[in-house]
Amino acid sequence: MGIDVHQHIWTPGFADALRRRTRPPYLDGWTLRLDGEPPYEVDPRGHDPGRRLEFNRAHGIDLALVSLSSPLGVEHLPPEEAWPLIDAYHEGALELPASLRAWAATCVTEPDPVLTAKALDGGFAGLQLPATALLDAAGYARAAALLDLLEERDLPLFIHPGPAATSESPSWWPAVVPYVQQMHAAWYAFRAFGRARHPRLRVCFALLAGLAPLHVERYMARGGASRGAVDPDAFLETSSYGHQAIDAITRVVGVEVVVLGSDAPYASPPRTLLGEAAEHTIAVTNPSRLLDTKGAVPR
Repeated sequence: MGIDVHQHIWTPGFADALRRRTRPPYLDGWTLRLDGEPPYEVDPRGHDPGRRLEFNRAHGIDLALVSLSSPLGVEHLPPEEAWPLIDAYHEGALELPASLRAWAATCVTEPDPVLTAKALDGGFAGLQLPATALLDAAGYARAAALLDLLEERDLPLFIHPGPAATSESPSWWPAVVPYVQQMHAAWYAFRAFGRARHPRLRVCFALLAGLAPLHVERYMARGGASRGAVDPDAFLETSSYGHQAIDAITRVVGVEVVVLGSDAPYASPPRTLLGEAAEHTIAVTNPSRLLDTKGAVPR
């Protein structure tokens, strides 16, 4: 079973909830308006479930996990603004075809373990949080109750880039600079502040954690730590990277913690030159370990 842990679909209900807003983030027709970024024309065809199923079949993906687009900044809104959008996302996600499961979302400005637990118990694969909420000790302290929920339920955490307001920069800038910086910081923040507090938590970092593991030599030199053992429950997904980056990462952390993520509809699953066994491990074995310690993917 080929598993893609990172896709996005804006269901009609979620899109309508964005259109009902009059300040960022909101949709004007299919024009997305965010704070500090130029208007973005969304292609509605990329969010059509039927077309996505065709895309997945063409790429050998039997199961895909969709998530809220954290760069919108929904999770960082005040609760009274965040939860109507999150609820609309949850409702639409649970109505998707069976081969499209979803990560739950939550508000991070005022974390609510009760509402988050209710969402998780509705049938989601785990919880996504924006990297911008997990960049330091204060972020992990604020999110501690949410991460406790995941450990209690034996569900994974997915860390995805958050808002990246920019000014007078090219359109590719957020994806190449702020997103990467956020994921790099989130990787080391989890090592410094998250793992000791949450020893049983399985966590997946989007876009290979911004290639943060490649800086292990600098971490050893400046942090005074030895390389140590690889964290077998800290996974790295591949979105927007190809063979060169994936090969480099696997040389540092091993292939056993790398999982397939495409970031569809914005990108396609990568192809590596690591061999059939490695590609099977990345697309099948590792995602099964991430999603369920028994090797199954619960519905």
